[in-house]
Amino acid sequence: MTHYGDVRALQNVSFRVEEGQVVSIIGSNGSGKSTTLNTISGVLRCSSGSILFNEEKIDQAFPHQIVDAGIVQVPEGRRLFPYMTVYENLKLGSFNSRGRKTLKESIQEVFGYFPILQERRNQIAGTLSGGEQQMLAIGRGLMAKPKLLMLDEPSLGLAPLVVEQVFETIKRINLQKITILLVEQDVFQALALANWAYVLENGSIMMEGGAEDLQNNPQVKEAYIGV
Repeated sequence: MTHYGDVRALQNVSFRVEEGQVVSIIGSNGSGKSTTLNTISGVLRCSSGSILFNEEKIDQAFPHQIVDAGIVQVPEGRRLFPYMTVYENLKLGSFNSRGRKTLKESIQEVFGYFPILQERRNQIAGTLSGGEQQMLAIGRGLMAKPKLLMLDEPSLGLAPLVVEQVFETIKRINLQKITILLVEQDVFQALALANWAYVLENGSIMMEGGAEDLQNNPQVKEAYIGV
């Protein structure tokens, strides 16, 4: 359970993310999706219950300790350092105990996923296009060498062609054995990418299942896919 002051934002939220999978959390605006990720990453504290990662409790850990354990969040809205260069933003992503050891290797890995960032490496981040900024935000997250990468609305504000590129890259990242927890309003894309998915409404898990099964669920199709 998680509160904002006296307001209960999450209740009875219980789910698993199996190693190596892509798990999606879908739901309407205000359903608690971002709150869930912020609670896992330590930005918010759960007021009851527990969070386990690799069988270790992390619900009382500080955010930097959670990052060191291998959980990295790419927040909604990208949250880049807009007056710093692409390279400087990426380098800042590696300032944890896991990322510092592999800075040069990780930079090349990110450029492999996003070649445009190599071309723009000396460009000020705030002058990039929306799609390029999203690529940079994901790249900065990868610099911390995550075991679990949490993505909050990666398609937000992007053109359809760019959305396709971003989701294709997320699939490639998962193939490198990085587990993905995805919060996404584009339900079609979220379910197409995922192995398993949860439907969150009013701060509670209302439904779960294999992503393909949820794609074909009449209630999900009517409420979220517009069919």
